[in-house]
Amino acid sequence: MRLMGWKTFRHGVHPPELKDETSGLPIRQFPFAPVLIVPLSQHLGKPALPLVQEGQEVLRGQRLAKADGFFSVSMHAPASGVVRRIGLAPSISGRMTTAVFLEPFPGSTQEVLEGTPCPVDTATPDEIIAAIQDAGVVGLGGAAFPTHVKLKIPEGKSVDTLIINGVECEPYLTTDHRVMLEQREDIYLGIRYLLKATSVERVIIGVEANKPDAARHLREGLPTDLPVTVSVLPVKYPQGAEKMLISALLGREVPSGGLPLDVHALCVNVATTAEIGRLLPHGRGIQERAITITGPAVREKGNYRIPMGTPLRFLLEQVGVTDEVHRVFLGGPMMGHAASNLDISITKGTSGVVAFTGVESDRTHDREYPCIRCGYCLDACPLFLDPCKLGALARNEEHAVMAEEFHLMDCFECGACSFVCPSHIPLVQRFRVAKGAVRKKAALEKAAS
Repeated sequence: MRLMGWKTFRHGVHPPELKDETSGLPIRQFPFAPVLIVPLSQHLGKPALPLVQEGQEVLRGQRLAKADGFFSVSMHAPASGVVRRIGLAPSISGRMTTAVFLEPFPGSTQEVLEGTPCPVDTATPDEIIAAIQDAGVVGLGGAAFPTHVKLKIPEGKSVDTLIINGVECEPYLTTDHRVMLEQREDIYLGIRYLLKATSVERVIIGVEANKPDAARHLREGLPTDLPVTVSVLPVKYPQGAEKMLISALLGREVPSGGLPLDVHALCVNVATTAEIGRLLPHGRGIQERAITITGPAVREKGNYRIPMGTPLRFLLEQVGVTDEVHRVFLGGPMMGHAASNLDISITKGTSGVVAFTGVESDRTHDREYPCIRCGYCLDACPLFLDPCKLGALARNEEHAVMAEEFHLMDCFECGACSFVCPSHIPLVQRFRVAKGAVRKKAALEKAAS
């Protein structure tokens, strides 16, 4: 879709970008915590099954847990050390999940264990998909959807365009920006794996206009034998949502309740692509990831490569926070989740840590006022839903009506409606609760039948 000459989508909002403090800072290695708490569920789907026992010594990169079926991925040791225990640990969702408590060896070189390489030139599509699952690769943009599941094109479906998502429209976050600048060769090698696995004809890398250095860098190093173009998009939120990105780049609308496959497209995050290119040639698994640590309450802002399982408390102690720290978000302020416990761990789905003081948090704690029917939320919603009506139904817990008549389940919780609401109604939070209730009811009905 083109608006005023730009490829973009209709509606959306323009929150402050707030990326300048970290966009120019290279990715640095983060130290190991005294104990790393590695959850066995860091992805959508079934938790991984542990392969280690309490008291066992492991090497960095060694597989700690194997995938439990196709809709699951492996977990790998973020450090060489000893497994102190396997037990329950808190998670960002508020639920307790099974985790491996790993104590790193203080004197270890922490060299990453090599595995069985998956050469892109000779591997079959199925071998590449299996290698991606074994490497534990999931969507690193925040959704943590198992990448190998996305790449397994069902019979009767076809894909003609692969979109590499380098938009990173969430305020504050700059890791995808840094990955495009620092891991260009990994990205292009990852694209070769993706092309081989899916037989897609062309690739488009989408980059927002606030990252001109990344777009230029990618274009300058573009291999002549790859069917890749770099497309610069206007700055607008939520441009990075895959439905919006497909609309902007291809002019195709993913149907209600549908998937990108329904319009012959496939979206993969740019950091996920880089990890595929970095890990598969060495047969390694994800044991760390790049995240942005920033926000008004953070002293040592930056982009860091964090070992999986690093406790949030240790992370904040290392970078330093002001005494006025009030709220900490995992992810960005628009779609991220506020941490209720500092003992939760950094996982594969953690794209950033943003800490706010009380000054910035005041708006979220303002008194909620009645809806004035201003229509701002309707103009903001990129899916053309009716957040005003959905919010009223959510307040009355009419969840079935929300889902059946007002397309609640199409909402991907971008937060645009809450951002523009002058009455400070926590719309997206209510939608999350309502969607959870709908899913729970569906699960109970399925079990009963």
